[in-house]
Amino acid sequence: MSGQLDILVFGAHADDAEIGMAGTILKHVEAGYRVGICDLTFAEMSSNGTVERRQEEARAAADVLGLTMRSNLGLTDRGLFITSEHIEAITTEIRLHAPKIVFAPFWEDRHPDHVACSKLVEEAVFNAKLRRYMPELPPVQVDQLYFYYINDMGKADLIVDVTEQYSRKEESLLCYRSQFETSLQEDAVSTPLNQGYIERVRSRDRLTGQRRLVTFAEGFAVKSPYLLHTFSTGSTI
Repeated sequence: MSGQLDILVFGAHADDAEIGMAGTILKHVEAGYRVGICDLTFAEMSSNGTVERRQEEARAAADVLGLTMRSNLGLTDRGLFITSEHIEAITTEIRLHAPKIVFAPFWEDRHPDHVACSKLVEEAVFNAKLRRYMPELPPVQVDQLYFYYINDMGKADLIVDVTEQYSRKEESLLCYRSQFETSLQEDAVSTPLNQGYIERVRSRDRLTGQRRLVTFAEGFAVKSPYLLHTFSTGSTI
C-alpha cells in the first residue's frame, strides 16, 4: 500500500502513534481520509518482545486502524540523532506520500527517542518543501504539523473527541501484547508499559475529554498557528 496520503503520522516505535492518537486516526479513516504511519525504528532495544513479534503486532494494529499504509525506516533504536542521513530518510517518506498534514510526537517526553523523532520530523517537514534539497524527488509543502502526546502530557492546543472510536483505540493497543502484558512471556521484565499503562492512557484521555465535557479526547500541540476561515459552534473534525 502506497501513494499519496492525506495524513502521515510518524513515531519512533510501533505503538507510539496508537498510544497518542489512535482514536483520531480511526476518526479520519472513517471520514474517508487516507492515513499512514511511518515507524522510524524496529524497536530492537525493547526489553520485551522481538523485532519479528513487534512487526506482527504493528501489522495487526494497522488492520484495526484501517491504515492506507504503514512503513518502517529501519533506523537504529536508541540511535536517533539529528543527522543529515536521518533527516533525508524522513524527508523521502514525506515526498513519496505528499501528505497535507503530518503528526509527530510532542517535543518533551521521558523517552529520548520520542524527543529525537519530534525534532527530526520537524526538520524534514521544513526540508521537504525545498526544491534544491534532494532534487531527485519533487518538493512537498505540508500544510500543518501537529504534535501528539505519548508519555508526558503538556497543555493541549486542541483536542479531538474520540469517544465513539475509543473501544477500537484500545483494540489497537492490545495488539501490542508483548509490550503491555507479561503473562505470555516467561522472560518478561517489568517496564512502565506492562504496569497498567493502558489504564493510564485511558485515564489521560478521559481527563482530556473532561475539559470539553466529552467522554474521551486526544490532545495535540502546535508550534505555528493553524488557519480558520470562520469560527463555528460545531466540530470541525
